[in-house]
Amino acid sequence: MLTTAFVTTILASSAFAASADQWQNRSIYQLVTDRFATPDGSSPSCDTSQRQYCGGTWKGVANKLDYIQNMGFDAIWISPIVANVEGNTSYGEAFHGYWTQDINSLNSHFGSADDLKALSSALHDRGMYLMVDVVVNHMVGTSDPPNFSSFQPFSSQSDFHSECFVSNYDNQTEVEQCWLGDKNVPLVDLNTEDAGIVKTMNTWISTLVGNYSVDGVRIDTVKHVRKDFWPDFAKSAGVFTIGEVLHNETDYVSAYTQVLDSVLDYPTWFLLVAAFQTTGGNLSALAATVQQAQGSYKKGEFMTGSFLENHDQPRFQSLTQDQALVKNAMTWPFIQDGVPIMYYGQEQSYAGGPDPANREALWLSGYVEDKPLVKHVKALNAARKAAISANSNYLNTGVKFLSTGSESSMAVSKPPMLALLTNGGSSSTPSWTVSDAGYQANEELIDVLSCQKVTADGNGGVSVQGSSGSPQVLMPTSALNKSGSICAEDATGGQASAAQGWIERAAESLPIAAALLLAGWAAQSSLVIL
Repeated sequence: MLTTAFVTTILASSAFAASADQWQNRSIYQLVTDRFATPDGSSPSCDTSQRQYCGGTWKGVANKLDYIQNMGFDAIWISPIVANVEGNTSYGEAFHGYWTQDINSLNSHFGSADDLKALSSALHDRGMYLMVDVVVNHMVGTSDPPNFSSFQPFSSQSDFHSECFVSNYDNQTEVEQCWLGDKNVPLVDLNTEDAGIVKTMNTWISTLVGNYSVDGVRIDTVKHVRKDFWPDFAKSAGVFTIGEVLHNETDYVSAYTQVLDSVLDYPTWFLLVAAFQTTGGNLSALAATVQQAQGSYKKGEFMTGSFLENHDQPRFQSLTQDQALVKNAMTWPFIQDGVPIMYYGQEQSYAGGPDPANREALWLSGYVEDKPLVKHVKALNAARKAAISANSNYLNTGVKFLSTGSESSMAVSKPPMLALLTNGGSSSTPSWTVSDAGYQANEELIDVLSCQKVTADGNGGVSVQGSSGSPQVLMPTSALNKSGSICAEDATGGQASAAQGWIERAAESLPIAAALLLAGWAAQSSLVIL
């Protein structure tokens, strides 16, 4: 009989080199390396307004993986890893990792090559993925004109586009060939039309992924590089690629879904924030944007990165402190088609405004797990995994928006899950009547956020009365495991089916030989993996 320890060994010994499809069932925790955890567990002060390094490292991240995994996340996205501008600038230090100066060296503030490899290995030991942020578009100077000799390996002025700062974002040539930043800290635009530079960048990303066993790459400022640069770069990476295309229109963003595996779902993000930051937000506009993306993106919304917060935008709780609105908005990335991404500190109710205030030190929270939003996220992650296990087509079934009869509520259907959201606020008493919910007649359901039962009517519809403006996420009790982490006392799902779902998902991440071994064992064993 194969033990769970042996299965873990198979997982740990495999270099994941994860494809886009293998990322689809993941849930990503984004962190700023310098602000997540110190290597010795200390809690130094960290004034975000000073824009200084505060002491977070890769070793610190590795030491706190329990905290991340306990919330149900099975992938992390870390800051760029390469050597940055050293010393102080007009805008502080490069603690965030986005001011590249040498792509072939690591940022020593975050640790050594061995530290980064150890983090990658620690993640893989847990069956988790590592996503690394990269910047292709530019190198960063500290003066104008910049000291080109400080850039490596591109140390000649001819390696860059001529100086001009982007001023007209409706001019795509200007967006791609002019510079970001300003004369104090210019983001010097790399000449990615040059064949030699293209070859160097493609070789670099392949080497970086291989050296550190990276499973996915998040790419910064994608729209500032010509589109036809990206396919070969992504192919050279050999792993899942997700690009930042900061724009509010699906038609603009959709072109980039043709050249990379995925994009961050910015068009939906703009409407998500607007929908839930006040009690008068437009939920219909949010639904309409999703439907537009489903029709225009290469793979619909399935491969997009769905998020509420990140390091570039004000934290949601800087816009509203209404906890009902916060919980509804936080629920969104976990119940729609994309890959959910949560920015560190959101679970601790961090409320920093625009950069740099939104890059707080997480150690100041004490990593407390017995908190409302930590529990909220844990339940959402568990519910999503249960839905994936219960419905083999879940990840490829597009969400549908069902009528609720109210402008302040929405019903998001992705069988077997039905999410009931509202922007009525904490003083409201929401209700949802969804006649076409699609459940079986009189089926027993449960709200995974409160563990309160709901019974479908004779036609499979639902009528639900809420409280305090809180969201509900309904699942059949038969889709939940009796030994699972959510509403276990009311779950009626069998353990064998849960084990089989685990086996199928594990096999997706394994090399063929290991997957066959696991499948063969599963066919002969009645062992339940819990």
